[in-house]
Amino acid sequence: MPKRALSFVLNGERVEWEVEASDTLLRALRENGLTSVKRGCEEGECGACTVVIDDEAQKSCLVLALEVEGKSVLTTEGLPAAPGKLHPIQQAFVDEGAVQCGFCTPGFIMTTYAFLKAHPNPTDEEIRHALSGNLCRCTGYLSIIKAVKAAAAALSNQAGAAEGGR
Repeated sequence: MPKRALSFVLNGERVEWEVEASDTLLRALRENGLTSVKRGCEEGECGACTVVIDDEAQKSCLVLALEVEGKSVLTTEGLPAAPGKLHPIQQAFVDEGAVQCGFCTPGFIMTTYAFLKAHPNPTDEEIRHALSGNLCRCTGYLSIIKAVKAAAAALSNQAGAAEGGR
């Protein structure tokens, strides 16, 4: 099958790839070295492959690579953080013990990233609903919910500090 050109913004950088029309975004990302995007069920059930496309959490196994033409895609590799530091969401997951084996963690982190951009001060019920498309077999969900709450607080404090410095 002939390959087709694909141009989009990946983690803040414009990329141009050659993909087959049937390639999922999951496959294209992994074939281009983005291994935080995990291949789990490949049916949209587990959320391990979640990325953020134009500020919306999407399961990359359900998106054809060609569908991101001209769009912005963010993976955990591209989360903005200070040099040598984790993004506040990643740090919250570590601090709250919400990582265990780590296979599902990038998907939870990207879901959390998109969710907190839209809901910076969420309730527990909103968090549970937002994370309902991501599955974890190790930690149970209490530590993950605590991590999302801690991340929301950290991001709120970070935003407050940035505004106070103006």
